[in-house]
Order: sequence, then structure tokens, then C-alpha cells
Amino acid sequence: MKIEPFLTEQFFAEYEFSAQHLLASSDCETMSIGELLQLSGSTLDELGGLTLGYTESQGDPHLRSLISNMYSNVSSDDVVVLTSPVEGIYLAMQTLLESEDEVIALRPAYDALNNVARHLCSEVLPWNLFPGRNCWELDFDELESLISPQTRIIVVNFPHNPTGYVPSESDFDRLIGLARRYDLWLFCDEIYRGLEFGPTIPSAADLYEKAIVLSGLSKTYGLPGLRAGWVVIRNAELRDELINWKHYTTICPAAPTEFLARKALLVKDKLATRSKAIIQQNLNLCEAFFNRFQDQFIWRRPQAGSVAFVELNLSQIGFDSATSYCHHLAQNHGMVLLPGKCLGFEDNFVRFGLGRSNFEVALKSFAEVISANRPTLN
Repeated sequence: MKIEPFLTEQFFAEYEFSAQHLLASSDCETMSIGELLQLSGSTLDELGGLTLGYTESQGDPHLRSLISNMYSNVSSDDVVVLTSPVEGIYLAMQTLLESEDEVIALRPAYDALNNVARHLCSEVLPWNLFPGRNCWELDFDELESLISPQTRIIVVNFPHNPTGYVPSESDFDRLIGLARRYDLWLFCDEIYRGLEFGPTIPSAADLYEKAIVLSGLSKTYGLPGLRAGWVVIRNAELRDELINWKHYTTICPAAPTEFLARKALLVKDKLATRSKAIIQQNLNLCEAFFNRFQDQFIWRRPQAGSVAFVELNLSQIGFDSATSYCHHLAQNHGMVLLPGKCLGFEDNFVRFGLGRSNFEVALKSFAEVISANRPTLN
């Protein structure tokens, strides 16, 4: 049984490692292993002394303890360390879903949050964010109208990729209240948590006993090549079932990854502060850029995270879709933006990534491309 193409990863595979300017990356600025060890007070000799045997399937107890300390109502027993954050989506959906089930999934979204469920169950119903005048919005009445006796899971990710939307405290409480009232599992991808521009939002793991929370070190902490991630599941029976699925996939985390993840969590606040400083600087650049080119783009400033979802005025740009525009930019100008179609949305949006330190150079080059191709007014 075939699964849908993973459009986001296919698009990046085509251009990410050859293009000069990456304007769509979702992760934040990274660092070397040596820099991470120095920041955490460790040495390369300590890493070099690590033995490469099997590790515990659920994850290193010390690492799980450090992770549980990031939450209020989570114990180390509730944490399962992953070989890659995306593995948690696959394991959770395999564990929970039967063919007759339905899933409600926030959209736009990273492909795996919709496609894995769609591969396994009867139907995945989209709960769409919609573009308001200045920001992205959600209709919680619409969510309740989508719930049926066949609904098994609600899938969300907050802070949201790609829009940067963050629910208010009352809206988040309403979401959890609906899940509890209808006895639904809530799968919450929180990998951008900690990149809020205001107070950090609560974790669903602390608020709801049937939440499954996914997180990791790729985005907020700028360590995507480490592939360090985890899921939090407070239900022991479900957690054991998920670990059984893990035995059929990756068995256990990589020892070097767990070692470096422990070091990263010792300095997680410094890593997050570094990421947020870069994002804030790049947001200021965006404000000036989109004000300059407001005839071609509609800018809705994100509330959190390292990405923004920007609407194109295709008639002004001169293309029939964001997809064709993005391929043109990559192939002719060495510049990568991600089309919204890859994220299951309308093909007149693109994702910008705000977490890299070379964003200013890339944005300046993009401005030069736009200016050179801007229609001349008679």
C-alpha cells in the first residue's frame, strides 16, 4: 500500500544542497560539535571515549530525566527518546489508528502530520487555518463540527509551522476541553516550542492526560543534524505499545546522539536565546522587505517560531502558481522558497525561514531579483 509523496522533503532534496540562498529553512542556526561541547563545558575527548553499543529502547534514563524537567506534569517514565523527531509521528499513528478511524489534522502542516495518518485510517479531515487581514486565525466552532463518532485523534502543531500561529490561552484550553469531552487523543507537535516572542505556551503534555507530545532539538535549539527527538506519553499502556512499534523500526537511539543531546539540554536556554535573537533580527528585515514589495506579497507577521507563511500576488509576480515561481527561483537564481502546496495548502503561498544568520544576505539577493524583474509602470 503506497503512501503519498513527501513533497516538502522532495523539494528540498532537489535544491537544498545546491542552491546558494536558502530562504525557506525551518531550523535555526546550528553549530559544530566542538562549539556545543565547549558551550556545555565538555570536551571532544569525552565524546571520543563513548562506546558504541546498543542503548535502551526507551532512551537513556539521564536524558529522559532532563527532558521531563522541561515539563510540569511529566516524569522520565513518560518520555520515549526517538532516533529522529519524525519517527514519533510514524510510531504514534501506527500505534493509535485502525482502518475505520478518522483524524482531524491542522492544515497547512508538515507533510508527515497528515500523510501518515491518511495512509492508515479511513479519512483525514483538514482543520484549516485561514488568513485574516493581519494574522492567521482558527475557527474552533469548525473543529467541533468536524468531530464524529469515528474521530480518533486531533493533530496540531503549536507554535505552528508554517504560519507562526499560537493559540491564546483560552483557545488552547478550548481545544483540550473538546478533546477531553469527546475522549480523543491529541497529538501535539511542539518542536517549535520555546520560540514564542512572548511567554512560552503551555505544553499539551502538562494539561491533558491523553496528549501525545512530539518535540526535539532541531528547531528551537538549532541542532537538526543531531536528529534528537522525543515523544511524551503519560498513558503507560499506549507508551508500551508505541515502544513495541519502535522495536520494529529503529530499536533504540544512537549513542552519540543521546550523548550530545544531554549536553545540549544542559545549555538549552542559551541555545534558545541565541535562536530567538537571530529570528527577531530577521523579522525586522522582513518588515522592511515586505513593506518595500507590498504589491507582490501579503505579510502576516508570525507570533512565534522560525518560519512565516507569505501570500503571493501572482498577477504582479507573473507566475500562475507558487510552485512554478519557487522552481524558477531555485533553477535560475539559486534561491529556495518552499511552495505552500508542499504543505497541503493553496498554491499561492510560500514559506520563509527566519532562523539562519545568513538570512540578510539571502533576502538582499532576493530583493535584487525582484527589482530586476519588476514590471515597469507606464
